[in-house]
Amino acid sequence: MRSSVEIYQEVTTILVDLFEVDPNSISEDSLLYDDLDIDSIDTIDLIIKLKSYTGKKIPPEDFKSIRTVRDIVDKISELLAHD
Repeated sequence: MRSSVEIYQEVTTILVDLFEVDPNSISEDSLLYDDLDIDSIDTIDLIIKLKSYTGKKIPPEDFKSIRTVRDIVDKISELLAHD
Protein backbone atom coordinates (compact mmCIF):
# COMPACT_ATOMS: atom_id res chain seq x y z
CA MET A 1 0.00 0.00 0.00
CA ARG A 2 1.21 3.49 -0.79
CA SER A 3 1.79 5.99 1.98
CA SER A 4 0.10 9.38 2.12
CA VAL A 5 3.46 10.98 1.35
CA GLU A 6 3.86 8.87 -1.82
CA ILE A 7 0.31 9.69 -2.90
CA TYR A 8 0.86 13.40 -2.22
CA GLN A 9 4.05 13.35 -4.31
CA GLU A 10 2.24 11.63 -7.19
CA VAL A 11 -0.69 14.07 -7.03
CA THR A 12 1.78 16.97 -7.06
CA THR A 13 3.57 15.49 -10.07
CA ILE A 14 0.25 15.06 -11.89
CA LEU A 15 -0.78 18.66 -11.17
CA VAL A 16 2.57 19.96 -12.43
CA ASP A 17 2.71 17.75 -15.53
CA LEU A 18 -0.93 17.90 -16.56
CA PHE A 19 -1.84 21.49 -15.67
CA GLU A 20 1.56 23.21 -15.49
CA VAL A 21 0.93 24.22 -11.88
CA ASP A 22 3.96 25.75 -10.17
CA PRO A 23 5.19 23.05 -7.76
CA ASN A 24 5.99 25.75 -5.19
CA SER A 25 2.34 26.78 -5.10
CA ILE A 26 1.14 23.29 -4.13
CA SER A 27 0.55 22.31 -0.54
CA GLU A 28 -1.85 19.92 1.13
CA ASP A 29 -4.11 22.87 1.89
CA SER A 30 -4.10 24.26 -1.67
CA LEU A 31 -7.61 24.76 -2.96
CA LEU A 32 -7.93 23.15 -6.37
CA TYR A 33 -10.25 25.74 -7.87
CA ASP A 34 -9.13 28.92 -6.12
CA ASP A 35 -5.39 28.41 -5.59
CA LEU A 36 -4.43 26.12 -8.45
CA ASP A 37 -6.98 27.19 -11.11
CA ILE A 38 -8.20 23.63 -11.67
CA ASP A 39 -11.66 23.89 -13.23
CA SER A 40 -14.38 21.29 -13.74
CA ILE A 41 -13.01 20.25 -17.15
CA ASP A 42 -9.54 19.83 -15.63
CA THR A 43 -11.09 17.68 -12.92
CA ILE A 44 -12.13 15.10 -15.52
CA ASP A 45 -8.54 14.91 -16.79
CA LEU A 46 -7.34 14.59 -13.21
CA ILE A 47 -9.76 11.73 -12.51
CA ILE A 48 -8.54 9.89 -15.63
CA LYS A 49 -4.90 10.35 -14.61
CA LEU A 50 -5.61 9.21 -11.04
CA LYS A 51 -7.36 6.12 -12.41
CA SER A 52 -4.20 5.14 -14.26
CA TYR A 53 -2.19 5.75 -11.07
CA THR A 54 -4.49 3.73 -8.79
CA GLY A 55 -5.86 1.19 -11.24
CA LYS A 56 -9.29 1.96 -9.81
CA LYS A 57 -12.24 3.86 -11.18
CA ILE A 58 -12.91 7.03 -9.25
CA PRO A 59 -16.58 7.99 -9.49
CA PRO A 60 -16.87 11.64 -10.60
CA GLU A 61 -19.45 12.22 -7.86
CA ASP A 62 -16.70 11.48 -5.31
CA PHE A 63 -14.95 14.61 -6.55
CA LYS A 64 -17.89 16.86 -5.64
CA SER A 65 -16.65 17.03 -2.05
CA ILE A 66 -12.97 17.41 -2.95
CA ARG A 67 -11.67 20.93 -2.45
CA THR A 68 -7.99 20.58 -1.53
CA VAL A 69 -4.96 18.54 -2.46
CA ARG A 70 -5.30 16.80 0.92
CA ASP A 71 -8.85 15.76 -0.05
CA ILE A 72 -7.43 14.03 -3.14
CA VAL A 73 -4.75 12.27 -1.10
CA ASP A 74 -7.36 11.12 1.42
CA LYS A 75 -9.68 9.84 -1.33
CA ILE A 76 -6.87 7.92 -3.04
CA SER A 77 -5.75 6.45 0.31
CA GLU A 78 -9.31 5.36 0.96
CA LEU A 79 -9.62 3.72 -2.47
CA LEU A 80 -6.31 1.91 -2.14
CA ALA A 81 -7.19 0.69 1.36
CA HIS A 82 -10.07 -1.34 -0.11
CA ASP A 83 -7.82 -3.71 -2.05
